[in-house]
Amino acid sequence: MPKPEIAKLFQNGRSQAVRLPREFRFEGDRVRIRRVAQGVLLQPIIQDATQWFKKLDQLNAEPFLSDGRKQPAAPKRDLFE
Repeated sequence: MPKPEIAKLFQNGRSQAVRLPREFRFEGDRVRIRRVAQGVLLQPIIQDATQWFKKLDQLNAEPFLSDGRKQPAAPKRDLFE
């Protein structure tokens, strides 16, 4: 497991900011942020459609329902009853 790094917090006007170590820096000038468990998660925002489709392809690497739906057959019914 990689050794945890420490980032520096500082005030920038009325906002709090984080100075990230070089190996954690992001491309661009914005990130997506959300609270998780006891912390905060920063994620890059995908700016370009090519990058977005590449990420989408990674999600589709495993075929959806490749083993079938695995549900029982529909019961036979008389349509005119």
